[in-house]
Amino acid sequence: MTVGVETAGPDATVEALAMRLEQADVGCLIIEEEMQPVGIVTDRDLATRVDARDRPASDVPARDVMTADPVTISADADVFAAPRIMRDNAVRRLIAVNDNGTVVGIITLDDLMRLFVDGMDDLTDVIDAESPIY
Repeated sequence: MTVGVETAGPDATVEALAMRLEQADVGCLIIEEEMQPVGIVTDRDLATRVDARDRPASDVPARDVMTADPVTISADADVFAAPRIMRDNAVRRLIAVNDNGTVVGIITLDDLMRLFVDGMDDLTDVIDAESPIY
């Protein structure tokens, strides 16, 4: 899980969101209202949902391009819950929240892949150490 995630309000402009994504070098921003996640905006959302011919990016608020009601997971959830929730909801990011629903981090598909690969490496090391030499 990545903690210290980047957030913005629902009235932030697409222009401001794009600048924030670039400056923070992240792929998404969590949209919060009153300390609760109300949406998520990814770099892909900005690329596919903004039609610059209709309105300039400086006039389009986050609420118009965000995915509303983002999928969340308890920060205390079992590690195996995350991939199941992602699969069941067809998402690549889960917002981790505490008991009050406040954002405490984000779990991405990349986080899970790193965990899986590290686990496989550890398992391989154990098997190699326990296998007889022929």
